[in-house]
Amino acid sequence: MRADGAPGPVDDSDDKGGLRAALGGLTTRGRSFLAAGVAATVCAVVLGQSDLFRVGLLLGVLPLVCVTVLYRTRYRVAGSRRLAPSRVPAGSEARVHLRMDNVSRLHTGLLMLQDRVPYVLGPRPRFVLDRVEPGGVREVSYRVRSDLRGRYPLGPLQLRLSDPFGMCELTRSFSAYDTLVVVPRTEPLPPLRPAGDATGYGDGRQRSLALAGEDDIIPRGYRHGDDLRRVHWRSTARHGELMVRREEQPQRAGCTVLLDTRRIAYRGGGPGSAFEWAVSGAASAVTHMLERGFSVRLLTDEGSAVPGEGGDGFPGAGQDSPESAGLMMDTLAVVDHSDGGGFSRAHDVLRGGEGLLVAFFGDLDEEQTAMAARMRQRSRTAVAFVLDGDDWARGGEPVAPGRSSERLRLLREAGWTALAVPPGAELARLWQQAGQDGTGVRSPAAGTTTGLSGGRS
Repeated sequence: MRADGAPGPVDDSDDKGGLRAALGGLTTRGRSFLAAGVAATVCAVVLGQSDLFRVGLLLGVLPLVCVTVLYRTRYRVAGSRRLAPSRVPAGSEARVHLRMDNVSRLHTGLLMLQDRVPYVLGPRPRFVLDRVEPGGVREVSYRVRSDLRGRYPLGPLQLRLSDPFGMCELTRSFSAYDTLVVVPRTEPLPPLRPAGDATGYGDGRQRSLALAGEDDIIPRGYRHGDDLRRVHWRSTARHGELMVRREEQPQRAGCTVLLDTRRIAYRGGGPGSAFEWAVSGAASAVTHMLERGFSVRLLTDEGSAVPGEGGDGFPGAGQDSPESAGLMMDTLAVVDHSDGGGFSRAHDVLRGGEGLLVAFFGDLDEEQTAMAARMRQRSRTAVAFVLDGDDWARGGEPVAPGRSSERLRLLREAGWTALAVPPGAELARLWQQAGQDGTGVRSPAAGTTTGLSGGRS
């Protein structure tokens, strides 16, 4: 058998390893028959027993004949794999559909189909296909599931062909892989909107001209169908052709989701760890804000964002919103701890006038608390969810409540709506609490209300 493409055909008549490789496919039964035949033949020669010689010859030749016939049999089989879906939340199942097509003019023998999957997705699936007719199709499927987020390769697909006597088995693989992306779990969040900030599309939608002022309007050339009442006569006289005022453009509200990935900020590991909660929380916030029409940017403590993302983040509530969410989910699926110790890079990436900043912090020392306080000055609204690594590691028994309370107080004084996240907390409830607390937390520097406020968006 030869795998010359995937999912392309498998041709049994041309094997790179040659007949020697086919001999390596002898099963335990085939090797036993061959050894017994050689032993019987030697004994027959020594003892001069012709009947024993014939028996030994039969035992020794049978496995070799099976190898030759199996090696010379010409099968062309095409295989394909389809994932439904190819991106699933952690803890959810995906179904893998396998399709085998016999593209030769011969019936196939007994085929065993096997797909390679990582152990975290479950046991390796195996299927037996009995005699596929010429032009015939066989379809099988299996399920995969993982509680751990990540990117998992599926494949290559393997075919095992055996003879009717079970003397020899030949295994060949296709070459293509598919990838299953297990993204973090997300929670549906209540429809709250940032106080003092407008939603991307809704009652609080902001609209602005290209530049302020009648004389500063940048006109464009007249296009068929433009309203003549929008003709800008001064620019028309200057350019010698009809120029019209630009239409008012909706100003999309922006949101930055900051994820603290510092290794020193978390304790423990596994699906129920503080770091996994923070990753899941960031995924929930990203999904929710995109659905609300915000232009969302995903940022880590190292200052890195999603590859391919623009400077203003991914747009939401549009045709590209599912694709944008998928790209950020793919990033969160593989995000891991960083070796950094601070937020200086993330602080440099943030520009002044950021709309909404939603941060998921691990343990904060005095220096990083002060840095987070400075990051607040670069956004109009800032909400922080702070996870105490020791608290999570010990199952909710606070180790140093004074220190936790102090860092929360410093963040609130800097203008953050800061909430402590106990082990196993539901983000939806904390999100609702942030909306209630945000109405009473005021920034001493700006004198404006921060946080999340309830309302229709």
